[in-house]
Amino acid sequence: MLLRDVVTRVTAILFVVSEHGYWAEECVDPLTTLSDAGVEITVATPTGEPPVVDDMSLDPDEVGEETAEHVRTVIDSDERLADPIALADAVADDYDAVFFPGGHGVEWDVTQDHHARELLSETVAGEDGKALVVCHAVGLLAFTRDADGDFLAADRTVTGFPNAWEEGIVDDRDLLPDGRKLPYWVEDEVRAVGANWDAELDADTSVQVDGDLVTGRGPESSHAAARTLLDELGVA
Repeated sequence: MLLRDVVTRVTAILFVVSEHGYWAEECVDPLTTLSDAGVEITVATPTGEPPVVDDMSLDPDEVGEETAEHVRTVIDSDERLADPIALADAVADDYDAVFFPGGHGVEWDVTQDHHARELLSETVAGEDGKALVVCHAVGLLAFTRDADGDFLAADRTVTGFPNAWEEGIVDDRDLLPDGRKLPYWVEDEVRAVGANWDAELDADTSVQVDGDLVTGRGPESSHAAARTLLDELGVA
């Protein structure tokens, strides 16, 4: 066989991003990290409209000037974020992995979306598929069942956005700073379906791997989570 006849298969990953407020760093850092590794990325949203970033995640006072400038530049220029596909049109077998970045907004659309749950379940159930779920998107595990009707997260070790951090954001009526009421607390709901929750609060970053499911705690863990996904996929 001649060298020119050898076709190198490109690793493909689907990003499922919120239209109600995704956290910029959790999407942008994996987007650039995986792209730099040669991964082909497709972006999907629940309706096919462009994802909407949480303004707080662009605030230099909240995330630092360097991060704010970097994520804003990528968001303003990346055509994949500007032209997503509809989640209902995504087929699990077309991708090597599916990634769900977080942000409070996912609690209003992605984690409540039938197609998101189906995509996650089918990806993890497949022979080769991997799933990465980060921060508030880990709440998706509280609603996702496998083909036997059991909760996908049951008996799996996972990390995600912890109650200890949520307490510093919402008020005593569970209202966010923008006035929206938080529908649920991620840690509570994921624990309730039988997951082994370990957010490693004493560690700078937290990434858990259990089978084909990779979870990350929050923004500061997004880079490590993306690198872990690359390792799991065998991408150098």
